[in-house]
Amino acid sequence: MKGPLAPDYLLKSIKIFHNSLLIPLFLFYVATINAQGTQLLREPSISKNEIVFVYANDLWKTTLEGGEAIRLTSNEGYESNPHFSADGKHIAFTAEYGGNSDVYVIPSEGGEPQRLTWHPAGDFVQGWTPEGDILFRSNRESKPTLTNKFYKISLKGGLPIALDIPRAAYGEISPDGKQIAYIPITFWDPEWRNYRGGQAMPIWIVDLQTKELITTPQPSKERHLDPIWFGEKVYYISERDYTSNIWSFDPKTKEEVQVTFHKKFDVKSLDSGPNSIIYEQGGYLHLFNPLTKTTKQLDISVRGDMNFSRPRWEDVSANDLENPQISPTGKRALFEHRGEIFSIPKENGTWKNLTNTPGFADRSPIWSPQGDKIAWFSDTSGEYQLIVADQDGANQKMYSLPNPTFYFKPDWSPDGKYIAYSDTDYNIWIIDLSNGSTEKVATDRYAHPNRTMNPVWSPD
Repeated sequence: MKGPLAPDYLLKSIKIFHNSLLIPLFLFYVATINAQGTQLLREPSISKNEIVFVYANDLWKTTLEGGEAIRLTSNEGYESNPHFSADGKHIAFTAEYGGNSDVYVIPSEGGEPQRLTWHPAGDFVQGWTPEGDILFRSNRESKPTLTNKFYKISLKGGLPIALDIPRAAYGEISPDGKQIAYIPITFWDPEWRNYRGGQAMPIWIVDLQTKELITTPQPSKERHLDPIWFGEKVYYISERDYTSNIWSFDPKTKEEVQVTFHKKFDVKSLDSGPNSIIYEQGGYLHLFNPLTKTTKQLDISVRGDMNFSRPRWEDVSANDLENPQISPTGKRALFEHRGEIFSIPKENGTWKNLTNTPGFADRSPIWSPQGDKIAWFSDTSGEYQLIVADQDGANQKMYSLPNPTFYFKPDWSPDGKYIAYSDTDYNIWIIDLSNGSTEKVATDRYAHPNRTMNPVWSPD
C-alpha cells in the first residue's frame, strides 16, 4: 500500500533482524533435536546399500539404516528427482545448474555433475532403462499443448531418443524391459487431496512390443500416482481410503493389494531397490520390505551449513507487506511481513513490530471494532492459535483452537465479543472471546483450491 497511509520512505526504512521465519526451517530445528531425526526429507531413491534423497533442494545420501547424511550437491538452484542406477554406481537427477531444468548424473560417491540434456524445455528424470540409459519426461515436442513424452539418453551423452508412447508423464520400465507402467498426464494441482475429477487417472501398464494396455482398478475413481516396479508387480500411490497409501498390482493375475495403512499423513513419493521399497511419509523416509510386509521409519540426521537459515537483516518494503488492515480511526494500519505483525502510522508516530518472534509465524492481523485490540494467528506454541492483545501488542492472551491446522481470514464481530475465521478444511468457526469456546457453523462441501469462505459479519 502506498500513499499517505504508508509512505515509501517510511516503509523502506523498516528493517528487521530475524533468524528465519520459514516454517520448514523451524521444523528442521525441532526435528534435529529429537530422536526421530530430520524431517522434510523428500523424493528418495534406493540402491542395494544406500539411499539418496532431497532436502532443502539439494541431494543427500545415507545408508539403509539411516544415520548421518552426506551432502552430494550444494547449488543454489533446485536439484530433484534423484534415481540410482541399477548397479548403484550413478545417480541421475534433474538440476538447474545452467538456469534450466536438465538431466544430470554424478557418481554415487559424489563428484562433478555431468550435464546430459540441453533443450530449453524442462527435462525431469524418471529412472533408468534396463539397458542403463536414463529415462526422463519432457514436453519438448508438444508445443503448444505442453503434453509430455518419455525419452531416454545414454550416459555417454548424445541426442535423446523418444519412446514410442505418444503421451506419458510419470512412470518406469519393468526390470525385464517388456512393459512400462506410467501415468499419461501431469496434474495442474498435484496437492489437491482426494481429488476425484477428470484428471484422476489409473496406472497404465503397456506391453512395449504389442502395445496391449491394462489399467489398475479405480472403484472410487481415485487418483493413482508414482508407479514403480518391484519384481513383476507394480507399486503405486492410491487415495482410495482418503489417505495416500501404497498399493500393489500384479499385471498377470490382476490382483490388487493395499500394503501401507497410514491414516494421518499421505505417502508422497516412492522408489524401489533390489530388496526393498523406500517412500516418503510425514516428512520421514520409510523402508518397506515387500517380502516380509514390514515397514520401518528411518532415523536420518541432516547437518549442513544451511546458509539460508542464518540470522540476517531483511528490508521491509511496500511490495512485501501483506494482509493490510486499517484501524477504525484510520490513523494506523496493520501489516503482515515474513511472519511478523507491524503497526504503521498514517502520518504521525513511528512503526512498531508487535510480535518480534523470529522462527515463528504470525499471520492475518485484525483490528477490534473499537481499535483498542488486535488479533492474529500464531504458531509459537507449535500449533496455530489465536492471540488477542492490546493495539500495541501488549497483554497478549492466547486461545487454543480445535482441529489443529491452518486458519485464515479472521473477522471481528461489531460488538467485539466474537471472531469468525475459516480453516484449511473449508470450515467456518466462531470463537467466543469471553470464554474461548468455539463453534463450527458452516462447511463448504465442495473443496476447490481457488475458492475460499472469507466470513464477514453483518453490521448488527
